[in-house]
Amino acid sequence: MANTFKVKTNSAMPASSGTPLTLYTVPSSTTSTILGLILTNIHSSDVTVSVVLSSDTSDTETNEDVYLAKAVPLPVGSSLELLSGGKVVMQQTDILKIDCSVAAKVDAALSMMEQT
Repeated sequence: MANTFKVKTNSAMPASSGTPLTLYTVPSSTTSTILGLILTNIHSSDVTVSVVLSSDTSDTETNEDVYLAKAVPLPVGSSLELLSGGKVVMQQTDILKIDCSVAAKVDAALSMMEQT
């Protein structure tokens, strides 16, 4: 089993407010461990941000869309470090999505380890 550390970034997320934009989708035959997520307000005023984990993994548990953060206030020019010290395991085809109260006003940097 190979372990590969990766970073995924996206500037000015999402394209439209109220429509979460995919930051990362776990590749097939892969398990990912999310190590950290940093969200930065690049707008000239305060915004709120949400992070959604969308899981369609077919096993015996119920897998649904869940919020890892919902409508968290992010003051102008500040950053939010989500999952600091905690980790989230994602299975193949799981998706991490970002939303913001104002379109294209949050930058995101995701650190992870993929296991293949």
